[in-house]
Amino acid sequence: MKSLSKYIAKRLLQMVITLFVLSTLIFLLFRLVPGDPVSMYLDAGMSAEAKEMLMKQFGLDKPLWEQYVIYISNLLRGEFGISFQYGKQALAVIGDSFWNTLILMAVSLFIAFTIGIVGGAILAWKRGTRLELAGIIGVLTIRCAPVFWLGMLLLSFFAFRYQLLPLGGMNTPGTNFETVYAKYFNLDFVRHLILPAITAGLSAAATPLLVMRTSMLEVIKEDFIELTKAKGLSEREILFKHALRNALLPVVTVFAVQAGLAIGGVVLVETVFRWPGMGRGIVLAVAARDYPVAQAAFFLIGAMTIMFNLIADILYAFLDPRVSLD
Repeated sequence: MKSLSKYIAKRLLQMVITLFVLSTLIFLLFRLVPGDPVSMYLDAGMSAEAKEMLMKQFGLDKPLWEQYVIYISNLLRGEFGISFQYGKQALAVIGDSFWNTLILMAVSLFIAFTIGIVGGAILAWKRGTRLELAGIIGVLTIRCAPVFWLGMLLLSFFAFRYQLLPLGGMNTPGTNFETVYAKYFNLDFVRHLILPAITAGLSAAATPLLVMRTSMLEVIKEDFIELTKAKGLSEREILFKHALRNALLPVVTVFAVQAGLAIGGVVLVETVFRWPGMGRGIVLAVAARDYPVAQAAFFLIGAMTIMFNLIADILYAFLDPRVSLD
């Protein structure tokens, strides 16, 4: 237990260092891109004095090192500065869209890994059967299909043709909510979430499914599996109670990678289903050279990816205590 706590503390320190490096790279990235952000907000008839005043207002008249010090000090307080475009805190601009993206990504990852773990275990157990062949062909076909094409296919089938689910958005237009809880915990929200979450989940399910299948094929060759069969246990008990946990370790490792890749897929899904997430906000902020909003969006996405990596490391150490001794 002590070694596990030490391992978690070490990973937390690494996460802090990674976040610092990430924030520095984000700061430099936008300022090294050619172009003047102030020019996006100048009218043709504005004078040089007006431009200088805007530069001072945005804090862009200061040396780069001073801008960096201000940026880091703001970051330590949980602030990203004032949006050039909207004139309010950057976090306030992307606040709702961040949570919308996070919810969509979390649900889609849950779907992907539920399908991957259960499906991979079953396909390995049924090796050499038509079920395995059909399953592998199906999952590879979905994986090769562009996520936006898969989304439009599901949309045309379930929304346009049979009208079982909404066409897009996050709630029915005109609906008002008194609390944040009421906004997300209602049947209307769930109905709007189903199609985008399934689209992103199906697109991401191939990797954990194939990894789980390969791992299970190794586990079912072990002697303890033969022993459980000799005891007369049912296939369901052997598969899900004894073999599955021992085959999970490689899938946990894949989780961190898939979480990072899922962000890109979710941004495309948001566009197809008009989900009010961070995808559209990032595009608009980068196009407008709105440094504070763009920095906040990229930092939060990077932080989510790092956090998922930390969760994967802790789960790995929990499932295999030997890891905590490294």
